[in-house]
Amino acid sequence: MARPMGAVRLKKGNPITLALGAVLCIFIIIFLISPSGRSATSRRLEAVTAEHHLSPPTSPYRKASGRAGAQFKPPPVARYNLNNVTITKFPIENRENVLILTPMTRFYQAYWDNLLKLSYPHELITLGFILPKTKEGNKATADLQAQIHRTQKHGPENNRFKSVIILRQDFEPAIASQDESERHKMQHQKARREVMAKARNSLLFTTLGPDTSWVLWLDADIIESPPSLIQDLASYDKPVIVPNCFQRYYDQEHKTMAERPYDFNSWQDSETALEMAAKMGPDDILLEGYAEMATFRTLMAYLATDGGDPNFILPLDGVGGTALLVRADVHRDGAMFPPFPFYHLIETEGFAKMAKRLGWQPYGLPNYKVYHYNE
Repeated sequence: MARPMGAVRLKKGNPITLALGAVLCIFIIIFLISPSGRSATSRRLEAVTAEHHLSPPTSPYRKASGRAGAQFKPPPVARYNLNNVTITKFPIENRENVLILTPMTRFYQAYWDNLLKLSYPHELITLGFILPKTKEGNKATADLQAQIHRTQKHGPENNRFKSVIILRQDFEPAIASQDESERHKMQHQKARREVMAKARNSLLFTTLGPDTSWVLWLDADIIESPPSLIQDLASYDKPVIVPNCFQRYYDQEHKTMAERPYDFNSWQDSETALEMAAKMGPDDILLEGYAEMATFRTLMAYLATDGGDPNFILPLDGVGGTALLVRADVHRDGAMFPPFPFYHLIETEGFAKMAKRLGWQPYGLPNYKVYHYNE
């Protein structure tokens, strides 16, 4: 038979033990509910991060690490007043956003290294790339992504760009080989530059955002430029401006390094060229830099002088695209790169003609140089 139990006496707890336990519980609760510590940089990046994958391309989008089946926020309704977007000769002081666009077939490490040296604030720079879906393009994409990851994830904070966009073009390249000697043959130029124009337009129309002030077209084989390239070109307050593109090489005769003109697409028109165009069929184009088609235009490539004034500026009728700074309003007005004969011009030269037709005069700097990779 069970014995009835009497009153049970509880052992009195130590007040110090109880106090420590309470403090521990409070600490655990605060730890569980409080947000993790973030640096000022993390908070700044989060503030400009797009919340939805359909957000406008003005901010980087980072996919949320939610569980499967989680409900996403609806795409935001964004309102922009383009009258508030400044485009001035003082872009750094006015915190103006720059879009650097690069069609790329091959990746050169020197191109990326030069990009990192740009002194324009990188948090104001968005990078856009387009690459072909070829074996060579796949390798370039892999190499590019590796450098982007290294810079954006592990590089110094001042090297990291606002955002990076990579596109893969869905049309075939005009020629199989991208070797310099092959791609510059005259017989390849029309088809090659048609494809280049389509690539530029695809890249431009996909990446140009409502807060973009300037667009810098920079070829993937430009490996040397002044670090102040962007602010230097913007300081002239011109709608379209292009520096001179040269190439360094080893002069076998004099046993020393030298330089030579590379880009011949920046020019002032001539009566000869206009007369030739007047006699052409609707699908024919004028090309520059070929003896078989002597236009007698004034080529900016040959106007550079040793020790010449780097601020010397002149109006142009055609421009090259190796390094080309464009006010975003010029593109917004409709100036693009025609992949078809436009006044018998195509791609960047056609763009210059289209810009002029829209009332935007292109300019060039004969003594301000950038340098092309020498294959």
